[in-house]
Amino acid sequence: MNLDQFSNYARQRVDCYLKQTLDLYQPAASLQTAMDYSLFNGGKRIRPMLTYASAALFAEPTPLTDACAAAIESIHAYSLIHDDLPAMDDDDLRRGKPTCHIQFDEATAILAGDALQTFAFELLSCPSLNQAQRQLQLIQELARASGRHGMVTGQMIDLSNVGQDINIQALEEMHAHKTGALIRASVRMGAISVGLEDANQLAALDDYANAIGLAFQVQDDIIDITSDTQTLGKTQFADADANKPTYPKLLGLEGAKKLAKNLNQQAIEKISPFGDAAQPLIELANYIIGRNH
Repeated sequence: MNLDQFSNYARQRVDCYLKQTLDLYQPAASLQTAMDYSLFNGGKRIRPMLTYASAALFAEPTPLTDACAAAIESIHAYSLIHDDLPAMDDDDLRRGKPTCHIQFDEATAILAGDALQTFAFELLSCPSLNQAQRQLQLIQELARASGRHGMVTGQMIDLSNVGQDINIQALEEMHAHKTGALIRASVRMGAISVGLEDANQLAALDDYANAIGLAFQVQDDIIDITSDTQTLGKTQFADADANKPTYPKLLGLEGAKKLAKNLNQQAIEKISPFGDAAQPLIELANYIIGRNH
């Protein structure tokens, strides 16, 4: 299965699970509409792809894997809604469409983000999955990656450093939390969902995920200045105009490209010992630094 085929498989599988579980709740139907708008607005589903690819290293993905992929995508969608708000990055476009607070209103966007965040844990704690101990472990993984130990702290560091001069180590720490933590959780949760317990194998997956998580952000910084608004699906030069610290700003454009390439090579080295089953994860690493949006 090549990357396009795997992408289609992962997207169809997670989207089907999301649509089945995000059933219409009649009170405040406008909230559901805003949640649906943000979940199904053309996202590439990279994090669910990582979850399914990691699970497939060890076994066939299960309904618990589906719950993990859907929960991670829900957290990601919530984070983008809040990231785009006027109090945060104040963006009008996301994936070529009006951001949630522009399409609806600011209060609805805040509540839709809140609802998607809690929906993620609703999915993972569903009694019908009938794997209480493993479900608790996965809930802990996602809570740690998305909360004060991960993404939320990364966002706070980001906001605190607008217009500030920071060094490369501080920038890396920020993105290890803001972007990397949820990517690492995507990989770990896929493997855990099918029963992986081996500490050495989880450590190898962590190393792979840490490398592609940082590469993802480096490439984001690169395409913010090398791509255009139509291709990006969001406003070009947004980070530069906001005077945010970026890798091209600290390393220069060529230095940032070299770092992305080195991180890609590190990721492939860490995952290659898993053999042919690792091919989707290798192709995903290559895709992350090759994308232009």
